[in-house]
Amino acid sequence: MGKKSNTSKRYTAEFKRDAVALALSSEKTVTEVARDLGVSPEGLRGWVKQAKTDRGEGPAGVLTTAEREELVRLRRKVREQEQTIEVLGKATAFFAQQRPK
Repeated sequence: MGKKSNTSKRYTAEFKRDAVALALSSEKTVTEVARDLGVSPEGLRGWVKQAKTDRGEGPAGVLTTAEREELVRLRRKVREQEQTIEVLGKATAFFAQQRPK
């Protein structure tokens, strides 16, 4: 029995796109295509599912890749703005204490 690695491999977007195209056009099962490509069947199934969602063929309410990227970007921006507001609030409190009476 082989030892499984705990590190995940990163695949390029082009590789994923080609793997999905092969899985969708092949008469083989996703598991067989995954084995041929040397990727995990669960990973390839996920790529196929996301590709279908990105084309509008996925279940309602599931985010497309573009929507997911935008959500990450917006959450990061909100976090940065919250930190800025916190710093400004502390600065305001500090300078309010420094006012001559």
